[in-house]
Parts: sequence; C-alpha cells; structure tokens
Amino acid sequence: MMAPRNGINLDKIVRAATEIIDSNGLEELTLTSLAQKLEIRPPSLYNHVNGVQDVRRLLSIYGLEQLLSVILRAVSGRSGDEAIREMAKAYFRFARTHPGLYEITLMAPAPEDEEMQRVSKEIVELVVRVLAAYRMDPTDAIHAARSLRSLLHGFAALEQRGGFGLPVALDDSYTHMIDTYLAGLHARYPHKSD
Repeated sequence: MMAPRNGINLDKIVRAATEIIDSNGLEELTLTSLAQKLEIRPPSLYNHVNGVQDVRRLLSIYGLEQLLSVILRAVSGRSGDEAIREMAKAYFRFARTHPGLYEITLMAPAPEDEEMQRVSKEIVELVVRVLAAYRMDPTDAIHAARSLRSLLHGFAALEQRGGFGLPVALDDSYTHMIDTYLAGLHARYPHKSD
C-alpha cells in the first residue's frame, strides 16, 4: 500500500462515512461520495479500504461500539427496571441521533468476522447482565433480551420511517411500551431482586 496522503486514515474515513449515512442514508454511501466528503480522489480510498463493502463493515463495527458505549454509560450504577429504562432511552437517543449508523448496526455479523462477532456478543452479554436482576434462567434471559431488542428496534425503525402518524406523543408511546415490557417481566419473574 502507498503512504496515506492528506492525513487520511481509517478513523477519518469512518467518521466521514458516518456523516454521509446519518445525513443522507445508507444508500448514498459510495466510494465517490466518500471521496468527495474527504476531498480526495476515489482511487485514493483503496490505500485504506477494499471497497464500499469494507467501509460498510467498518461502519457496522464502529456503530456497534458506539451503541455499546452509550448503553454501558446508561446502565452504569443501575439495575433492574431503572437500568432497562435508561438502556432503552440510550438506545432511542442513539437511533435518533445517528439514523444511518443505527441502520448499519443491524447488519448481521458474518460468522468469520471475529471483530463484529465480538462487539455484538458484548452487547448481548450486557443486556443479559442487566436482565440478571430478574432471576431468570439463561435461556429465558436470551428470550427477554431478544424481546427487548425487537421492541426497541421496531419502535426506532417505525419512527425513522414516519410510521407513527397519529397525534399522540411518541415519547409517551415509548414509555408505555417499556412499562408494558417491564410489567411482563414482573408478572413472569415475580421474585426479582431489587
């Protein structure tokens, strides 16, 4: 590989690509649009990445790392219902603030992609640790984590696509959804530790 020019590195490429997808959507990410954003010629990107799919992979890892970071901060020092409420708020803030980056985090990691597998696993393990306060067995914890992810993603995806047209406050609907999820946990696992 040739020496990098213009101070371009992977970090700058990922940040520029993040700006593109957050502003214009994932479909607008091309090597040409990325090169324009970085004020370089498209072939210069090949000194750092192997094409747009490589950039998407890097974005997915970066997005997962950012999501993990915001969730970690949200649950720090909290447990049980409070931790789940704060985790959900952090998740929605991330999806609202970084719509393109959020979308690309949903890309399923390839089995051979150890880095993406690692970050995805860390997020799942964090959610399962939060759910440990409800004293459920490990299989139920996975079911509960999947249920929570499905709720959060479904709401975020519908919001991003303008799927909520009724004149009812979205934040109230979100709170109702989380309250209902928590009520379900309490009903199913009544011996929760606080």
